[in-house]
Amino acid sequence: MLQPLPIPTQANAADRRGGVRPTPWWLDLLLVLFVAAIAFGIARAAARWSSPLSPNVRIDTSISLLPMYAGLSTLRMAVAYVVSLVFSLVYARAAAASRTAERIMLPVLDILQSIPILSFMPGVVLGLAAAFPGRTLGLELAAILLIFTSQAWNLAFSFHQSLTTIPRELNEAADVYRLGLWRRFTRLELPFGAIALIQNSMMSWAGGWFFLMASEQFVLGTNNLRLPGLGSYLAAASEARDTRAIIWGIVALVTVIVALDQILWRPLVAWSDKFKFEQSGGDASESWMLDLLRNSSLVAWLHDHTVAPIEKSLDRPREARTRSMPIVPRWMRVLAGLLLGLAAVAIVIWGGFAAFHAVSGLSGKTWWTILVATLATFGRTLAALIIATAWTVPFGVAVGMSPKWSRRLQPVVQVIASIPATALFSVLLLILLSLPGGLNIAAIALMVLGTQWYVLFNVIAGAMAIPSDLKEAAGVYGLKGWRRWKLLIIPAIFPYLVTGLITATGGAWNASIVSEYVIFAGHKISTVGLGALIAEAADAQNFPLLLASTLVMAAVVILGNRLVWRRLYRIAQSRYRLE
Repeated sequence: MLQPLPIPTQANAADRRGGVRPTPWWLDLLLVLFVAAIAFGIARAAARWSSPLSPNVRIDTSISLLPMYAGLSTLRMAVAYVVSLVFSLVYARAAAASRTAERIMLPVLDILQSIPILSFMPGVVLGLAAAFPGRTLGLELAAILLIFTSQAWNLAFSFHQSLTTIPRELNEAADVYRLGLWRRFTRLELPFGAIALIQNSMMSWAGGWFFLMASEQFVLGTNNLRLPGLGSYLAAASEARDTRAIIWGIVALVTVIVALDQILWRPLVAWSDKFKFEQSGGDASESWMLDLLRNSSLVAWLHDHTVAPIEKSLDRPREARTRSMPIVPRWMRVLAGLLLGLAAVAIVIWGGFAAFHAVSGLSGKTWWTILVATLATFGRTLAALIIATAWTVPFGVAVGMSPKWSRRLQPVVQVIASIPATALFSVLLLILLSLPGGLNIAAIALMVLGTQWYVLFNVIAGAMAIPSDLKEAAGVYGLKGWRRWKLLIIPAIFPYLVTGLITATGGAWNASIVSEYVIFAGHKISTVGLGALIAEAADAQNFPLLLASTLVMAAVVILGNRLVWRRLYRIAQSRYRLE
């Protein structure tokens, strides 16, 4: 059943829906107006991007401007997500295609997800602002890039996990039918990874909203560079302690999240039911938006005249495409690979010498401080992961295995996951700082808030992907309680759980920066930890200490991935795949 689901044509839409007539013409007209409104909004936003850059922008907290702010933030999120999705599909596919490439590309991905946003944000902003002097475009690209770093890594890890756990018989069938690279990707690999990819896409959007406040405001020296949007609106309202504006900003954010859930994510979740690896039909998710699109005469016409011809061209037999493609000599391919490899080695060597030169002046006492701080943050990270896993696994399984509860609770989970904890720090700290242990305990709670969703969304994806055949067989054999978990649920969700824990680990270490060092009521409050050390070094512009702390954090995350998570990853690939 793992095959793409094309949007139905006008001729077969009614048949597919059991005789339901196509949507009325006025609904198609509303769809056209909706698309036209989006196109108009994008055009207006593009005009703003080319406007002159003005330092010290003041964000107006008038409620009447919230629709415009919401549109601008959503556009940045959408652009960053498209870039993240394309990057993840290409990167994961390249890593899974070769064992040699995988040994290089996965550690690189570990490094990328472990580098804190605060460490490279000034360089990114300065570089892009210099590339487009005097224009807002540079700041817009910087914001999109920073949002990209909060969206891409879990998508790439998720799709790579899906590619490495495809059942052998499906790969063998693809070889027998001589599927080329494109047809294998669209007929097997993308459908098999669709469920996990969609769930992690929702997580990526939640992560993007979480970092929106940081990505829409940049403080460089005396210049406070801000981009109009929901993130900067909430930040300005928090600075002014305008409770009314904060509430309205959160209402606007929740409205956007709910609208996206109904218009985009809920249809995709219902559509992805087709890609379950099973022989019998199970309970299917529902979406009014998907029903509307399936029965739309306009969508059917567009599919027949645009999408279908492109699909037909791309689905030509591999031999026909090969004959029309220029043949690149083998020596040229080898030479190009060798040159790229030498360039990569040269960059690594140069970067290594530059980093060594920058940190060589640090004293032994400073390195001891970094070591103590690393151990403290490691303990908090471990505690946060244990707490997050303890509640997300049973809850995620309950939601993912029940279409009814999935339909009811997934929008709620997405809304809660998407509300930036940074927007609620003032309220949270009032509660958390009063607990025994002060910021030490508060830091763990804040780290849990920032990382638990990586585990939850992956567990939901794993539970949703359990074939109905296996659930029915478990019922026939009377598996209940712990035996059901041991023999069905844990093996089925194990690859997804490992993927979620990998991304949650990197997220927890990054979250330590905002949880171990906070500014509350005009006072700086910090505790011993690597995140606090990075934040203090960035605040004091102590770049050698900032670089050393960042490198240590990256090294710890990579070491943990290699010693723990990668071994579990290999177990998931070899033992817990549907065969």
